[in-house]
Amino acid sequence: MDYDQRTVGESNNNILDEGIIGFQFEYASTGQRFLNYLIDNLVMRFGLSYITGTGIGVLIGLTFPTLLEADIPGQISWALIIVSVLVAYINYLLYYTLCEKLFNGYTLGKFITGNRAIREDGGELTLKNAVLRSLCRIVPFEVFSGFKVRPWHDEWTNTMVVKAR
Repeated sequence: MDYDQRTVGESNNNILDEGIIGFQFEYASTGQRFLNYLIDNLVMRFGLSYITGTGIGVLIGLTFPTLLEADIPGQISWALIIVSVLVAYINYLLYYTLCEKLFNGYTLGKFITGNRAIREDGGELTLKNAVLRSLCRIVPFEVFSGFKVRPWHDEWTNTMVVKAR
């Protein structure tokens, strides 16, 4: 059997219920996965982060105006940096978790490239799968595991990204 293709086993009861015995799939290529990552990160950094950052900045400015003031002009306060990092992580977790669960394994990047995240048994991602995949992505250096066919966030959660069309 080719490494990029695999047949789902017949012994799993969930598969029997869903009627997808013998479903054939092909792993998404490393290039496709990189494109998924690039598109999704552009959406998060320039879309989602702009919206949430602006909203949180206004909220902080109204409730704690001194937090936004630097001790020395031209320097950023440490509190603002910490809030920015936390917002970035929360955006990251929410984007991937909500997209992969609500849109049946698709994020905007996966949709554009024709890829989809699924469980190893061929079923749709559960909320637990989506949350765990998102949490695994924030592990330091996890992004470098993307050079393999199955990055850590796939291996550790028993999921995979396959070609959907």
